[in-house]
Amino acid sequence: MTELPTVENLINGEWLRSDHERTVHHKFTGAPLATSYDATPGMVADAVTVAREASRTPLNPLQRFEILRAVADQIAANREQLALDVARESGFSIKDCLGDTDRAVQTMLTSAEEAKRIDGEVVPIQAAPGFAHRLAFTIRTPVGVVGAITPFNSPLNTVAHKIGPALAAGNAAIVKPSPFTPIAAAALCRMLLDAGLPPGLIGLVLGPGDPVGQALVDDERVDFITFTGSTAAGKAISARLGMRRATMECGNVSATIVCRDADVLSAAQQCARGAFRKSGQVCTSVQRLYVHTSVLDEFLGELSAAASKLVLGDPEDQATDIGPMISEAAAKRAEEWVNAAVDQGARIVTGGGRTGPVMNPTILVDVAPESRLLCEEAFAPVVSVVPFDDLDTVIDKVNDTPYGLQAGIFTRDLDTALTAAKTLRMGGVVINSTSSTRADLMPYGGVKDSGYGVEGPRYAIRDMTEERLILMEPAGGAK
Repeated sequence: MTELPTVENLINGEWLRSDHERTVHHKFTGAPLATSYDATPGMVADAVTVAREASRTPLNPLQRFEILRAVADQIAANREQLALDVARESGFSIKDCLGDTDRAVQTMLTSAEEAKRIDGEVVPIQAAPGFAHRLAFTIRTPVGVVGAITPFNSPLNTVAHKIGPALAAGNAAIVKPSPFTPIAAAALCRMLLDAGLPPGLIGLVLGPGDPVGQALVDDERVDFITFTGSTAAGKAISARLGMRRATMECGNVSATIVCRDADVLSAAQQCARGAFRKSGQVCTSVQRLYVHTSVLDEFLGELSAAASKLVLGDPEDQATDIGPMISEAAAKRAEEWVNAAVDQGARIVTGGGRTGPVMNPTILVDVAPESRLLCEEAFAPVVSVVPFDDLDTVIDKVNDTPYGLQAGIFTRDLDTALTAAKTLRMGGVVINSTSSTRADLMPYGGVKDSGYGVEGPRYAIRDMTEERLILMEPAGGAK
């Protein structure tokens, strides 16, 4: 029998195993892909010790730029293999994984560029009484050690979104990827070492949130936590941090509004993509679709047609649009939610079933307001279409959840667009595209239970640095 590849923990440049083995499986075939080794609490502590020491001598901005740019080049040079690895460990179609790999190139390039642009500002202190002879300005300094906890639904680019800005800001970084998808994270760490990053500045600890993630969060020598995952996990982490800082990118019940003056065909095609790509396992996936009654039938016809053209199956097949969910248990849960909605009076327009871990793209109408599909994050290729007549009422409905990550609205009317932009309580409002639209350089983050702090390299760097005021007075005092 051929021995499986291994994924090991990275501490001070050494790849280390433990006695805690787990198998990483191909999400479509179920075949073993690799053997990974969970970090012990002692290994997590060692990783923090090394990172803490290394963070005391940060690289200069030019060094950070050159290393991150070299990693971007490596990702581009290994594009096909990286995308294939991600497709196998995540179940996402090779089409999506190639796109995510290209995005990771841009994330690292943007992080590299932003490493050269970290600046402060002059404070006009001379206007204060008694300070006319003084000079004041601010600088931004690294926080120290950044702990990055990442999910399964973007195994390469989300890791890049955490590590890239952390290193660009001059910090040391320790990443804990999802145990479902450790392969891409290990590859990115290896590239950083190959690019010349001092080994103490990057660590990798493998395993589940309990105990590995908890050990990383609870170590007070970790100065900053950047987390992407569920709201429940985000709240638990926040409760453990005390006065330490963090970015929490958590859940959502994402909504998109289709107004009576929308380009219905374009909206339906974009909504199908936004609802079903990655099997709906994206925090901004279109889950609630509010459609004006005057275009409801036309929109449903176009949305159903777009869904029917999607090819389900092996994510390695170039023809596949939708692969499996992260596990059969996740697909079974999604199917149960759909069945429960039907029991409450909902009607399935298309989809509704599953084959093992592959959930059919599902569109429902007449979903009860109290249904979990309208109130909780489904994280599945399931979208509920709800008719509306009044814009103010539908905006209230979109806002009426504990979440607030992103929302979309399709309209040709400027007043409608501006009203939505001002009144939708979201971290981002996307006009004439879906809630799932994102560019990697933009500020990205939520409000309410969707979290706090902002991703996007420039904005993450701002969070991962500390502002320090420098106040200067001539040695001889006032002249």
